[in-house]
Amino acid sequence: MMELYLDSADINEIREVFKLGFLDGLTTTPTFMHRHGITDIDGTILELSKIVPVLQIEALGDTAEEIVAEAHRLLDLGLDKKKTVFKIPASIEATRACKMLRDEDIMVNIHLVYNLQQAYMAMAAGATYVCVLVGRMQDQGYDALKLIKDCVNVVDHYGYDSKIMFSSVRHPEHVKNALELGAHCCTIPWRVMKQMNTNNFTTIGTQQFISHTRQMTMKVKDVLQEGVNPTVRLDNTVNEAIVEMTKSGMGAVSIVDDKGEIAGVFTDGDLRRYLNENGESFLSKKMGELRLFEPISVDAEDLLKKATTIFKEKQIDNIIVLDNRKPVGMLDVQDLVKLEVLDY
Repeated sequence: MMELYLDSADINEIREVFKLGFLDGLTTTPTFMHRHGITDIDGTILELSKIVPVLQIEALGDTAEEIVAEAHRLLDLGLDKKKTVFKIPASIEATRACKMLRDEDIMVNIHLVYNLQQAYMAMAAGATYVCVLVGRMQDQGYDALKLIKDCVNVVDHYGYDSKIMFSSVRHPEHVKNALELGAHCCTIPWRVMKQMNTNNFTTIGTQQFISHTRQMTMKVKDVLQEGVNPTVRLDNTVNEAIVEMTKSGMGAVSIVDDKGEIAGVFTDGDLRRYLNENGESFLSKKMGELRLFEPISVDAEDLLKKATTIFKEKQIDNIIVLDNRKPVGMLDVQDLVKLEVLDY
């Protein structure tokens, strides 16, 4: 399998990402720490070691002895050598330090590798990881992908124990490259890792599944806005209907008879039409004086699918919701749009 590492020095980000539960470890650098304003590097390293399965950190020095001494100093902070990898920039002294540390069964990552010769020396010295900075190499015009492929081929052909790490990942395509080339490990920034699971077709498909599930499992009564049931009686005036309509924020009011049962509906479209035909005198008319029609309605116990079908077929904005022919609420098309069961 290809090991998956997070490349970061953001403590909050690291804590959140490792809740995923399947990452193999963390790579970090002094540059990352400086960028995040970290001044207590040793304290941060110790804190990180308690969060992640494997921590890869820098061990710097001008000579092999200085590098080894720095690795031991870091281990003495309380790090577990079975869970710590020391990153050393490629050089002849790095290869000597690598051999000395590997003789003590301490893991080493020879990084900043830019050619196959450097990689070969690291493998020969027993490096646990050989790290190629792909993005940085490509920025400088080098064929970093060929180098990854060549390194993997050398490991496979000669049987070296080193793992080739694909680093300096800039975009999801780099991760695809790493998988296709057979890299043994890939260390990825969180912003890229998040993009890897994003695809527009997946999003669309998921939204469809959610929409269809809600339509087939939720009832109309489950999505009614509490307290929104604009209603007037037959003896109420148009003015009073307008007040109820305005208070509810809906574009219609239910009209009920003396038994409280549905007798009709009055919409903002009706208001505009009647005003054009009759003028302001129309506002004093009573609902019972209007020509009323059976309104489009659904039962409170109906599945959302029925309401969705009505909105699509009738191209209306509101549906009256009934319970035993008595209005119990009003469904607005935007209620279903917000619920992501209807595009409008």
